Amino acid sequence: MIPELLSPAGCQESLEAAVAYGADAVYLGSGAFGMRQGAVFDQDMLIRAVGFAHENGVKVYLCCNTLPTNEEMDCLPEFLHFAGSAGIDALIVADVGVLSLAREILPQMELHASTQTGIVNWRTAVELHRMGAKRVVLARELPLEEIRRIREKTPSSLELEAFVHGSMCMSVSGRCLISNYLTGRDANRGQCAQPCRWSYYLMEETRPGEYFPIFQDEKGSYLLNAKDLCMIEYLDLLAQAGISSFKIEGRAKAAYYTASVTSAYRGALEALARTPAGEPFEPPAWTLEEVHKVSHREYSTGFYFDTPGQVLHSGGYIREWEVIATVESCADGFLTVMARNRFFAGENAELLLPRQAPDPYPITQIFDLEENLETDCACHAMRRYRLPYQGQVPAGSMLRRCKIEKHTKENS
Repeated sequence: MIPELLSPAGCQESLEAAVAYGADAVYLGSGAFGMRQGAVFDQDMLIRAVGFAHENGVKVYLCCNTLPTNEEMDCLPEFLHFAGSAGIDALIVADVGVLSLAREILPQMELHASTQTGIVNWRTAVELHRMGAKRVVLARELPLEEIRRIREKTPSSLELEAFVHGSMCMSVSGRCLISNYLTGRDANRGQCAQPCRWSYYLMEETRPGEYFPIFQDEKGSYLLNAKDLCMIEYLDLLAQAGISSFKIEGRAKAAYYTASVTSAYRGALEALARTPAGEPFEPPAWTLEEVHKVSHREYSTGFYFDTPGQVLHSGGYIREWEVIATVESCADGFLTVMARNRFFAGENAELLLPRQAPDPYPITQIFDLEENLETDCACHAMRRYRLPYQGQVPAGSMLRRCKIEKHTKENS
């Protein structure tokens, strides 16, 4: 059985991208109990989001995965009652008290134990299942062999979920106090300032103001900074280990990220479904290329194999592609697009299409719909333009270009 593909939804646009590009389920937050305070759906938005997802056969899991204080716990029953009335498919919880209260208030609700719970052994997984969790989201620090052992020693009615892609945290499954100490922003309430991504120096107490670099290379040191996770080449091994759901990190990221990474993993999973038993799994080449067309840090396989490939040697992102427009409609030999970045006639672009390989697209003509004239440049963000296109493209597709190619042409 092919595992579920679970994608992040930090806003309505990301939710629609996840649905269009192949997610089986999405996870999102609403209010003060989710671990991404900048990526939340208010109550009305959540109800609409659930309706939209269900209309398209996609499940919705609501994050309730902070570690509540006593005062916050007093407000939780109201939140849980609302969650139940919104029609969500499951609650993701990290705290045992929240798990207990959710089971009491919403006895029919499916409960998932969050990665923040720190599940690293089969006994903890079994106990959480006994307490009412249908699924456990395994700690990010687990090697694949440990996951296989957990699967062997837990009941088949317990589902296992694991991260396959996205940003990683150097603390234990996201339980971190660095941000709290340095900035007053509590990571365990969705406010992380990501100080693990900063460059650090040493200062000796008797020599104030004199800084001593910690060298990994000429740029300094990023000893706390983790590489991004990418397991798209190893989905067969993860499935064989008994993982029920493949989770993509990224609720704080843009809809383009959600679309691109979801599309890549959906394409890889479809290839896995077609792979005969005993034959080697080979993801389509375009899926391997696709994960490099979003903003990302250097990739690694995290803790899944022998040596954790976690530490970065710089704090920066790799950003080689950018979205220049989103497709609103396709009819009568034209695309109607909403511009996001400036683009020009004569540029080579690419259409990111749901559930399939991207389509190269040379921009030959641009028609400005507001000015009702042909132009050499789409210069205005959030303005509609028409571009010639022979074929069919669904609404929600994205037009993008390689920034390296663009800059090379500008400098030549």
